[in-house]
Amino acid sequence: MVRLARNLLVTCALLGGLLFAAGFVMFVGALERAESHEGAPADGIVALTGGPERIGDAMELLARGRGGRLLITGVNEKTSKEEIARQRPDLRLFFSCCVDLDYRALNTIGNAEQTRNWVRKHRFRSLIVVTSSYHMPRTLAEISHALPDVRIVAHPVVSDRTDLDAWWRDPPLIKLLAIEYVKYVMSRARIALGDRQTGTEMARAAMLPAAR
Repeated sequence: MVRLARNLLVTCALLGGLLFAAGFVMFVGALERAESHEGAPADGIVALTGGPERIGDAMELLARGRGGRLLITGVNEKTSKEEIARQRPDLRLFFSCCVDLDYRALNTIGNAEQTRNWVRKHRFRSLIVVTSSYHMPRTLAEISHALPDVRIVAHPVVSDRTDLDAWWRDPPLIKLLAIEYVKYVMSRARIALGDRQTGTEMARAAMLPAAR
C-alpha cells in the first residue's frame, strides 16, 4: 500500500509537471512578438507602470488621437506628473489637459480597480490597455473582470531587450515568464472562484510591494 501510494503521488506529480510545462509553453507562444501601431480607437487609454516604454507608447497613442484621455496607474507616490512629463518633453502639452495619475494601485488587481473607477467617472465605453507583452494576459483578465461591459483593446509593449522568439536561451527571461505564468493562472483561478479581495488588501496581506 505504501509503495502504491508513493507511485500514485509520483505519477500525479509528473502529470502536474507536464501540464504546467505544456501550459507555460502555450502561454509564452501566445505572447505578442511585435507591437502594432494601428488599431481601433477608444474613449480612454490606461498604462500600467513598470517600464518607461509603457508610458511612452501610451503617450504616443494619446498624441495620435487613439484615445481622448490617459490614466497612468500604479505611479510611485514620490513621482510627480512633471517628472513623468520629462520623459516626453515633446508631448508635455498633453500632461496639462489629458493625463491622470493613480497613486493608489499596489499591484495588477489594484490597477484594474483604479482603472474601473476612472472609466466609470468619465463614462467611457471603450479602453486601450498598455502594458508589457508578457504582462498583458493577466492585465486583460483583471481589467475585463472589473469592466465586463467595456470594450477592451490591447496594446502590448515589446521591449527591444526581450527576445521572446528565443526565450529558452535566456534564464532570467525564463524566470520572469514562469513567474508571470503562475500569477496569470492564479489570477484566472481567483476570478473563476469569485474572490472579491481587493488589490490593496492582497498587497498588505503579503506585506510586499506587488510585482507588475
